[in-house]
Amino acid sequence: MKRNKTKKAQQKFSKNTAGHRRTKDKMKRQILSQLDSMGINSSGLKFRSSVDRGRARSNVNLSKTKTIKAEGVFSSSKSGFGFVSVEGRDRDVFIPGEHTLGAFDGDVVDILYHSYVNSAGEEKTEGRVTKIVEFGRKTVIGTVVERESWHRTRSRHGREYMLVPDDSKISQQIKITDLGGAVVGDKAEVLVHRGGEISGVVVRNFGIADSKNSNYEAILYQSGIEVEFKKEELCEAEFFAAMPLSDEGRVRRDREIIFTIDGEDAKDLDDAVSLRRLKNGWQLGVHIADVSWYVKERSHLDRAVMNRGTSVYFTDKVVPMLPKALSNGACSLSPNEDKYALSAVINLSEDGEIRSLKIEKSVIQSRLRGVYSEVNAIFSGTASDDILKKYKEVIPTLKKMRELYLLLEKKAKLRGSLELESKEAKIVLDQNGEPVDITVRDRGDAERLIEQFMLTANEAVATYLHERGIPCVYRVHENPPKDKLWDFLLYAHNMGFDTTKISREKSSAKDFQNVLEEAKERGIGIPVSSVMLRTMAKAKYSEAQHGHFGLGIEYYCHFTSPIRRLSDLATHRIIHKVLFEGKPKEMYLSYAKNAATAASEAELRALNAERRIENLYKVIYMEKYLGCEFDAVINSVTSFGFFAELDNTCEGLVPISELDGMYIFDEKNMSLRSSDKVYRIGDMVKIRVEEADRISGKLRFSVVK
Repeated sequence: MKRNKTKKAQQKFSKNTAGHRRTKDKMKRQILSQLDSMGINSSGLKFRSSVDRGRARSNVNLSKTKTIKAEGVFSSSKSGFGFVSVEGRDRDVFIPGEHTLGAFDGDVVDILYHSYVNSAGEEKTEGRVTKIVEFGRKTVIGTVVERESWHRTRSRHGREYMLVPDDSKISQQIKITDLGGAVVGDKAEVLVHRGGEISGVVVRNFGIADSKNSNYEAILYQSGIEVEFKKEELCEAEFFAAMPLSDEGRVRRDREIIFTIDGEDAKDLDDAVSLRRLKNGWQLGVHIADVSWYVKERSHLDRAVMNRGTSVYFTDKVVPMLPKALSNGACSLSPNEDKYALSAVINLSEDGEIRSLKIEKSVIQSRLRGVYSEVNAIFSGTASDDILKKYKEVIPTLKKMRELYLLLEKKAKLRGSLELESKEAKIVLDQNGEPVDITVRDRGDAERLIEQFMLTANEAVATYLHERGIPCVYRVHENPPKDKLWDFLLYAHNMGFDTTKISREKSSAKDFQNVLEEAKERGIGIPVSSVMLRTMAKAKYSEAQHGHFGLGIEYYCHFTSPIRRLSDLATHRIIHKVLFEGKPKEMYLSYAKNAATAASEAELRALNAERRIENLYKVIYMEKYLGCEFDAVINSVTSFGFFAELDNTCEGLVPISELDGMYIFDEKNMSLRSSDKVYRIGDMVKIRVEEADRISGKLRFSVVK
C-alpha cells in the first residue's frame, strides 16, 4: 500500500530524466511536422540545448553591453531557470537554469547581469548568480522516496533516501541523511544543509503524503496558521466574556429595530443594521460589536490578535482570530441579548450622499438573526409562511433597506466602482468530511444590501477620522501600474473593446467598469474580469490614506468586522482612545502603522491557506471524474499552456506540450496560436480530466479532439 502511495512522488522524482527527454523529443517532432506541413525542408535541422542557446546568446551580448553587479531576491521556476528582482529595476533579471548556482526560491543572491535587445527590438536582461547571500528558506516540505545508491559508501540496504519537494519551484531533490522516524511515502519537513551537496534531516512528519489530513496539516503549517490558542489567551477571553454589561457611558438602543443578516452557518455575528426614513433623506445605523472593549491594550489577547491578524475560513471549519468565548459568544450579536457595540449613525441625502456621521458607544439588542437566503426569499416573493412569520416585525424595515441599497448601488456604478465578475465555490461535505458536490455560491440582494451598507459605514468612518487628523488603518488600493495598464489596454483593444477614451497615464475605475459591462454583455465577463484583476495593484492596509481605486472612493477603511480582522479592531481602539478617552492622537500613529503591516501580512497568509485548502478539496472531488469529459471556458493563457474552468469552478491546466501541433504564445493577444488553431481567453473548449494531484492541489486537463 505504501508503494502505491508513493507512485506519484517517484514519477515526479524521475521527471528530470526520461520524462523530460520525452517532452523535448515530442516538441522536436511537432516542430519538424509543422515545418514539413508548411513545405519547408527540415533535413539537417539541428536542435541546440538550453545551455548552448544560453551561452550563444550570452556570448553575443556580453561583448556589446556592460556587465552590472547587483543583489536581489531569487524567484525560481519549475523548469529550473529563475528571475532576480533588483531594487530600482522595473523588470526582473532572467537567470538561465545553468547559472542559478543552486539557488532556491526566496534566496537573496549576488548576480552579474547585462542587457541586450532581442530580434523583436525589446530590451531584455540576463545574468548569472555568483553568490547566495542569504538562504530564503531553511526547511522544505515534500515526499520521502528511495533510490539505489551509486556511491561507494551506501546507505542501509544499498539505498538512499531523497525528498521530492511539494513546491514545484524547487527543482532539486534533497538527500535525506536522517529520516527521523519517517518512512518512504510520508510527507515530511526537512531542515536543509546547502554546503556542496544539498542534504537535510527530517524535523517533522505529517503522515502519508497523499492523504487529505497530511496535506491539510502541511498547508496550515506552511501558511503559519495557528489553530490553537494559548492557555493564558483562553483564560483572559473567558474572564472578560463573563463580565456583566453596564449602560454607563453608552447609548441604549434596545428600542430600535436592529437586526443582523448573515450566512446560515455564520457564528461570529459582528454587524447589525437599522434604518429610518427622514423627511429629506435616510438615517442608516451600522452597529458593530465593540470588540476593543474586551481586548485590552498590551494584554495576552492583544498580542494574539496582532500575531494572527485575521480569522481564516476553510471549507470545513473556521480558525478564529479570537477565542470562541468572544468570537462566538460575548462579542457575537446574538438576538434578544444585550451587547456592547460601536454604532455608526449615518445621515444620508435623498440620493445617497453621506451628510454626517456620529459614532457612539452603545448597548444594542438584535431583534432577530437574519439569514441571507431567507431575506432573498422575502425580496423575491417566494418566502414560506414560517419565514414571513419570523420576519414579520422587520419586513417594513427590510423594504426600506432594499430601496436604499438599490440607490447606493446605482450611485456606486455611476462613480465607477468595479464589480469584477467571479464565481465562488460552495463545497458540500458528507458526514465524514469528504466533498460530495461543488456548486456556485449564490449572491442575491440580501448579500449585496449588507455589502453596500458596510461600504457606506467604512467610507463614512475613514472620512470622519481623516478630517480630524485621527490615525486610522486605511484600506488602500492604488492605481494600476503603468506597464500592466498598457498590457491590459492592448489586450482589450485586440479583443475588440473601445479603449480610446481610457487615459494611458492615469485611468479611473469608471474606465475599467465600462469595459467590464461590455464584456458581460458579450458573455465573457468572468475571463475579462480575471485579466483585469491581474492588471490591478493589490489592495493592502496602510496608516497613510491613498484612496481606493476599485471602489472609486477617496477615504476608505475597514470598520465593520472587528471579530475577524485586526484592521477593524485597531481602528475601533483608536476611536475609543482618542475620541472617547481624549488620548493624544500622536500616541497611536505607530500603532496604526504596525497594525496595518501585520494586517496586510496576515491577509496574504490567510488567502494563500484558504485557496490551497479549497484546491485540495476540489482535487479530491474531481478524482472520481478522471477520464471524464466536460465543457470548460479558458480563463487564462500562458506560455506553457492555458487554464480552463468548469461550471463548478474547478480549474485545470492544459499543458502546451499536450496540444496537437506547434503553438506559439501571443502575449499581446493572450492567446496560443498554431497554423490552424487559436486558443483565447473566453473560448469554450471540451476537456478531459487527466490528473488530480492532491500534493500540488492541481488538476491537469487535455483537449478532446
